[in-house]
Amino acid sequence: MKTVDFLVVGLGNPGDEYRCTRHNFGFQAVDRLASGLGVSLRHLPMLEAEAGVGDLSPYTLALAKPVTFMNASGRAVAALTRFFQLRSPEQLIVIHDDLDIPLGKIKIKSGGGSGGHKGVSSIIASLGTDEFRRVRLGIGLEKRPDDVVDYVLAPFAGEEQELVQHVLVEAEAAVKMIIQQGLEKAMNHFHRQSS
Repeated sequence: MKTVDFLVVGLGNPGDEYRCTRHNFGFQAVDRLASGLGVSLRHLPMLEAEAGVGDLSPYTLALAKPVTFMNASGRAVAALTRFFQLRSPEQLIVIHDDLDIPLGKIKIKSGGGSGGHKGVSSIIASLGTDEFRRVRLGIGLEKRPDDVVDYVLAPFAGEEQELVQHVLVEAEAAVKMIIQQGLEKAMNHFHRQSS
């Protein structure tokens, strides 16, 4: 068992058919962080997650992707927080897609409701608190789609790929800023950019 300063969890659905979908934006963000930090994610069946540990000076962090389906994310996140001995929900950063934010934008939030996101709802229910950090990756359209489920489970379109890559770069920077410089500074920086 390894104690870490922060646990960063990306949300998504396991399986190749979901790999590039909008709902797996959180997985893509954690994959980018892992690559940049040289962290290998390995399947840990007892935690129902892929996880790995690395350093972001002067802190130690764990990166993880639950292998439960989205609606059961909380089960894996609760196991991860116990395994990595988190002392406070403020050490947890969850990265997830958000329909209420336009594609190309990110927002940072601490505490509050799930905004209808089933994965976030599951984490709140499993942890018994909403006081964790969230990095919300926009996937929204100007006009909300009629079938939200079909929309979030569809791959990003070819013309969206440039914005997708931009968001992944921003998400990586946001997580690093939250950890190294604090939540307030990160919120001020990224919300000013998104306005």
